[in-house]
Amino acid sequence: MPDHRLFLLRHALTEWSAVGRFTGRSDPPLTAVGERQAHAAGRTYALMSDDVPTLVLSSPRRAPLRTAELAGLAVSETTDALLEWDHGTYEGRTVDEVRYRVPGWSVWSHPVPDGESVDHVEQRADALLARVREELTRQPVALVVPGDFGRVLVARWLHLPTTAGRSFGLDPASLTVLGRAAHGPRLLHLNLPPS
Repeated sequence: MPDHRLFLLRHALTEWSAVGRFTGRSDPPLTAVGERQAHAAGRTYALMSDDVPTLVLSSPRRAPLRTAELAGLAVSETTDALLEWDHGTYEGRTVDEVRYRVPGWSVWSHPVPDGESVDHVEQRADALLARVREELTRQPVALVVPGDFGRVLVARWLHLPTTAGRSFGLDPASLTVLGRAAHGPRLLHLNLPPS
């Protein structure tokens, strides 16, 4: 079986991520800094990838699609499976604003009113990764991901609990490379900054 790699490209900086606002249902555009980050991320991706045709999946939101475009990746398909964790009534708020009302709150450990539960996010990630693992037998795959859901994908790739995603950093326009070996899944590179 070929040992193709899975690339996770975190979308570049948006107007909301610049100030730490939760984005799940919203669709803010990239900032000017984000556009420059996305161009640079394309150079990082080119250094890490082969010339083999790659399946590129993205959510239908503006930030991931624009990041892919500026990075030079041709999106093969958009899918709602790659949407950010739905933060429900906390959409558009910052962590500090939520914690003012719910001390100690974290998306990883507390309920998200009118949003997605940890279990639902895990099921969505596992279903997507099942498809990705099948595709990797044929070709490398690149996913243009949002922050929190991208962290979930890293955790689930490594067969860790979804909540372990809180331990992984995925900065805007960073690249993470996942692979497989005889002993199981591997984390090859995490959170590589755009060059």
